[in-house]
Amino acid sequence: MNRIIKIGMDVHSTNYTLCAMEPTIGAEDRVFGEIQVAPDYKEILLFIESLKMKLGFLDDYSIECGYEAGCLGYTLYHQLTNAGIKCVILAPTTMLSTKGKRIKTDKRDAHLIAQCLCYGGYHPVYIPTKEDDAVKEYIRMRDDHKQMLKSLKQQINAFVLRHGHQYSGTKWTIKHIIWLRTLELDPMYRETLDEYMASHEEQEAKIERYDKRIEEIAAEERYQESARKLGCFLGISTHTALSLIVETGDFIRFAKGNIYAAYLGLTPGEHSSSTSVNRLGLSKAGNTHLRCLLVEAARSICKGAVGHKSKRLRARQIGQSAEVIAYADKANTRLRSKYYRMIRHGKAKNVAVAAVARELACFIWGMMSGNISTVSGADTSVPAVSQG
Repeated sequence: MNRIIKIGMDVHSTNYTLCAMEPTIGAEDRVFGEIQVAPDYKEILLFIESLKMKLGFLDDYSIECGYEAGCLGYTLYHQLTNAGIKCVILAPTTMLSTKGKRIKTDKRDAHLIAQCLCYGGYHPVYIPTKEDDAVKEYIRMRDDHKQMLKSLKQQINAFVLRHGHQYSGTKWTIKHIIWLRTLELDPMYRETLDEYMASHEEQEAKIERYDKRIEEIAAEERYQESARKLGCFLGISTHTALSLIVETGDFIRFAKGNIYAAYLGLTPGEHSSSTSVNRLGLSKAGNTHLRCLLVEAARSICKGAVGHKSKRLRARQIGQSAEVIAYADKANTRLRSKYYRMIRHGKAKNVAVAAVARELACFIWGMMSGNISTVSGADTSVPAVSQG
């Protein structure tokens, strides 16, 4: 009879904690070994070999390893897979948990991961191709620099304010930058502000260069068609489209659009009991980066007149089939109408934006999975999203 051994791994940059377990039905879990080793996949291979010798395995066994998604990314997965060991990465938000536990140790975490592997209490993380992962890292690097630029702007505004100067108009326009460069300050203060402004100019040049590179990547054959289709939606630029493609990977793995929205953490939580129904804010489970991008896209959708198409949107739709354009236009009109309808009924703006982002995710799933003859799983009875 083929025996199945599951190895739960609690992995950190400093050590790996391993727990080998055999699933049993109606009996206590059989733990064959627990050990803490150096953070090297070869140590895991040595542990597996020692396990084989201890249990006298020949060919009647199979071994599967698993670890929780975290700081190691996909590195350990690829190392073990290349060594011929089956491995999965567990999505943290889908794992079984021990309610009321007050003691947390690496040993207990490894044991819990092994139990999840034995009894199916988890969903595996999607493993992207190396090409997609490389593009994803590049885009996230660009976004990190964008965040640095935002922080730098805040530092400049605070510096100027500390020394008695405040700009009355819209900040970070050409007029504002000219005002900053011509501001009368003491020599040392002037030198400090000039250094700030030099860093600001350098950071903007970097981001411009990164954006051009992202445009080039999106124009490559393997991404071009999908990126141009997504560009037919309001609020989705090349940057957002490419992020959706490389981080989602295979859209068909989601059975419905609302499942994809849940994967992005755009569905509301709920804490109900008996006749008491309590809606919570967004679950915020899953891919944080894509969720933030779709909320930003939703904010741009929630501006302008219903049915209006800008020149930029018309330009992005050039060359697409009539079916794709009709589907995107239907989504754009519906989402913008939804926002204004929710606002009229007293919903807070952030709640309405979150609802639009959720339904936009459904439309995106429909476009990328080929289900564009329907409303892509975005049913009309979308539950209200509480602010939070």
